[in-house]
Amino acid sequence: MKFQGTQNYVATPDLMLSVNAAITLKRPLLVKGEPGTGKTMLAEEVAQALNMPLLQWHIKSTTKAQQGLYEYDAVSRLRDSQLATVDGGERVKDINNYIVKGVLWQAFIADEPVALLIDEIDKADIEFPNDLLREIDRMEFYCYETRQLIKAKNRPLVFITSNNEKELPDAFLRRCFFHYIKFPDAITMKSIVDVHFPNLKQELLTAAMKTFYDVRNLPGLKKKPSTSELLDWLKLLLAEDISLEALQTQDDKVAVPPLVGALLKNEQDVTLFEKLVFMQKHNR
Repeated sequence: MKFQGTQNYVATPDLMLSVNAAITLKRPLLVKGEPGTGKTMLAEEVAQALNMPLLQWHIKSTTKAQQGLYEYDAVSRLRDSQLATVDGGERVKDINNYIVKGVLWQAFIADEPVALLIDEIDKADIEFPNDLLREIDRMEFYCYETRQLIKAKNRPLVFITSNNEKELPDAFLRRCFFHYIKFPDAITMKSIVDVHFPNLKQELLTAAMKTFYDVRNLPGLKKKPSTSELLDWLKLLLAEDISLEALQTQDDKVAVPPLVGALLKNEQDVTLFEKLVFMQKHNR
């Protein structure tokens, strides 16, 4: 069982090597990188390529590790106990009716191996990764309400993504295989664009790529445009039928591109870029 890329996802050789290393070691693959570099999509494409069901757990700032295991719905049980005359209280007597299985429980009891995505783990509280150490390492956990030890029938293929907003504990990192998705160079980026826009004219692509990297390489940007934003911008250029001339400048200097709001997402960066263009025009 090896991942060799897909038609919809341009995976570099080192990324494919990391995925296959995690499979061989039977360890979670921790994927870091800038937002918009395809970390989440990687799990989706690997699952599809290996013909595995994909379970997804999207982490928020309020997410607790326990929610990935299970939650006991005591409120519903109390309500049902007050209405016990309806069915004689049979439902209330079985606590299993009030255990809400989380994605880890679902992955553990699946009859076939599944892929499990824990997305943006760095959004959660700092203790969140530590609370999952034993479960991810030993592939088991204990449900105190039902007095069950839940063991994984098949070890899931675990993907964990992070945008590097918080540092992860060393003990957690030790249990993972790590890969950092570097921002694509021009050749790799062209391959990515070709997947999404196979009929894009070469001249327009060359001009758009030059403009994109000019914007991205501007020093002092608060948020550099990502791969996903380039794809959005190209989609808009085609939808609005923007001409090639609108992307080119006679003196080969940086100019404010059309629909720049697809690339720059805050007013400080737009102002900074406009100042650079103004200074170039006036040779200052």
